[in-house]
Amino acid sequence: MAGNDKSGNKGTRNLASVTEQEALDFHARGRPGKLEIAPTKPMATQRDLSLAYSPGVAVPVKAIADDPSRAYDYTTRGNMVAVISNGTAILGLGNLGALASKPVMEGKSVLFKRFADVDSIDLEVDTEDPDEFINCVRFLGPSFGGINLEDIKAPECFIIEQRLREIMDIPVFHDDQHGTAIIAAAGLLNALALTGRDFKTTKLVCNGAGAAAIACIELIKSMGFSPENVTLCDTKGVIYQGRTEGMNQWKSAHAVKTDRRSLKEAMVGADVFFGLSSKGALTDDMVLSMAPNPIIFAMANPDPEVAPEDVARLRGDAIVATGRSDYPNQVNNVLGFPYIFRGALDVRASTINDDMKIAAANALADLARADVPDDVAAAYQGNRPRFGPQYIIPVPFDPRLISAIPVAVAKAAMESGVARKPILDLEAYARELNARRDPIASTLQRLYQYVRRNPKRVVFAEGEEEQVMRAALSYVNQQLGTAILLGREEQMRETAEKAGVDLNRPGIEIVNARLSTRNEAYTDYLYARLQRQGYLYRDVQRLINNDRNHFAACMVALGDADGMVSGTTRNYSTVLEDVKRCIDVRSGHRMIGVSIVLARGRTVLVADTAVHDMPNSEQLADIAEEAAGLARRMGYEPRVAMLAYSTFGHPSGERSDRVIEAVKILDRRRVDFEYDGEMAADVALNPKVMEQYPFCRLSGTANVLVMPAFHSASISTKMLQELGGSTVIGPILVGLEKSVQIVSIGAKDSDIVNMAAIAAYNASV
Repeated sequence: MAGNDKSGNKGTRNLASVTEQEALDFHARGRPGKLEIAPTKPMATQRDLSLAYSPGVAVPVKAIADDPSRAYDYTTRGNMVAVISNGTAILGLGNLGALASKPVMEGKSVLFKRFADVDSIDLEVDTEDPDEFINCVRFLGPSFGGINLEDIKAPECFIIEQRLREIMDIPVFHDDQHGTAIIAAAGLLNALALTGRDFKTTKLVCNGAGAAAIACIELIKSMGFSPENVTLCDTKGVIYQGRTEGMNQWKSAHAVKTDRRSLKEAMVGADVFFGLSSKGALTDDMVLSMAPNPIIFAMANPDPEVAPEDVARLRGDAIVATGRSDYPNQVNNVLGFPYIFRGALDVRASTINDDMKIAAANALADLARADVPDDVAAAYQGNRPRFGPQYIIPVPFDPRLISAIPVAVAKAAMESGVARKPILDLEAYARELNARRDPIASTLQRLYQYVRRNPKRVVFAEGEEEQVMRAALSYVNQQLGTAILLGREEQMRETAEKAGVDLNRPGIEIVNARLSTRNEAYTDYLYARLQRQGYLYRDVQRLINNDRNHFAACMVALGDADGMVSGTTRNYSTVLEDVKRCIDVRSGHRMIGVSIVLARGRTVLVADTAVHDMPNSEQLADIAEEAAGLARRMGYEPRVAMLAYSTFGHPSGERSDRVIEAVKILDRRRVDFEYDGEMAADVALNPKVMEQYPFCRLSGTANVLVMPAFHSASISTKMLQELGGSTVIGPILVGLEKSVQIVSIGAKDSDIVNMAAIAAYNASV
């Protein structure tokens, strides 16, 4: 069957979920590309510049000249990885050249930062000659703490990695090989445990003899798999002892003594199948010929060697993994390389050896077996992952990965003698790692995954706007549910055609309010609500026919849609007033707006940023309870700070008195979350400042901030967004009986999609 040196290791590459225009727009928006360089030290004054450059920079220069290891103390080297490629094997696209590989390499650098806080820069080397490539990279060692090789075709990738590992004193890691191997090995460990097998007697067939496949079988052999029980196949069949056609030294190393010559023959009685080849490589007959309780890792992408649903149709005793995110048990390299490099960098490892790879695989396997704690399970809203045939590999956004994998890798590096800076307290190290992760991206991704499992119908009220159409298309492409666009179909399709937006995809519905058969039902419903508020029946009919917010809100109120998103063309308060005519606040709750602020890896929820202008003490207490509830639903354990311009009584004033009283009200209510106040923002957010108040009841810095007034909440979040480089999501509307979200005027399509997903999520909780 088709040999392939790439695997399903980067998640689904199926472009069916992403349009070409969406991808181009994403990469072109704002600053082209996905990376930028930002200083880590202040550069505001002449003295700052004098310290950063001349004359101050001469001091660390001399220190490093005297002791090269000091480069890790005074430069970025200790947290910097180079992602290097020549573009000869880009994803599943083949040899498109070094320059064409740059978007992928930038993406890899983004993943390093996102998942493990490892800084990274991409380098594209414009040569296919292995010697030239090696000579280019070898001299870059002083700049980096590690080298991640990527998208280099076999067999050159073997030569390049082996030679660079020999001549460089920093980790050199070809992720296409070893990343796939580590994740697959972790899944295999658990699949073997579930089926009662062991490494010594299990028979495995691997189809595909490229870089990833060979790395997979080399790793499992080093973990104890018997070489005689591993059969490797390529496009010409079984790689057996004595074969000469299509052979090289790497294939020959894994040739077995057998009379079987085809993949079909090799599969008879096999316990395990590893597929790193092509769609359809594993036929129905082959699946049926396998041993009882077979283990099938079909890792080709975008389409696996056999689809999990086809295996399920043929037999019910199989454990199946793929490279795709839309099936259970995804073999995804992002589970490995960020954390492996994190651990290697933190002990200043000179290499990434087999002991470190095996440690990473074992740690991943152990994590999948471990009971999922409440703070992780909360993000899955009742779908708590449990170890079993459908869960043998952790999911990429499990927040425990950052503390589990690097610790195991660092420990193995120390025990195998390649660590140059041992870590004495691994438990403290694990705590430090937890503080580095980026929780908001995890929260949004887990939210997206939850909605994919529970897709919803969301109505996009301003359907004639181009960015709204793009958002609706993205909502559908990401398999979040059905997008209902409100508007005049002729105008909508004309705009869509000019913008290159395909509205003919399944999952997109177009509704014209004037022509809808539900007009009468919506009018009757709204008239019953407004008839004692000065509205005649014809007034309400006019609202339903002509105002899309009222029509959309009635759709949601009467169950024709699960959620609604609006606000692109009207200000927040106007949309909110429209919605409130159609939908009530939930009994026993208060409607508020909560903004999520991400600033340098820290996530904070800020309330109320949308509804209450000058809340009294009772309202402030209600706001605290609603915001804490949202924090819990999004996977956080709330620590609520009731903010004011004063801190614990100084200076005093009317607004602070209201906050003090709100804390007393929470005391009387006996709420089940941490809270305290009144306090200034620096006390709430800075642990050093908080230490000055040892009586403060918060166990750590606050992750929910209750502002004393709407204006302070709105001003502070917008200032953070514009001046502080923070990401602000929301305000998220909380407390209504039905799910409605409102975006800012002129919101980008990505913002609209996020809020639509939140609307879909809120419709379920």
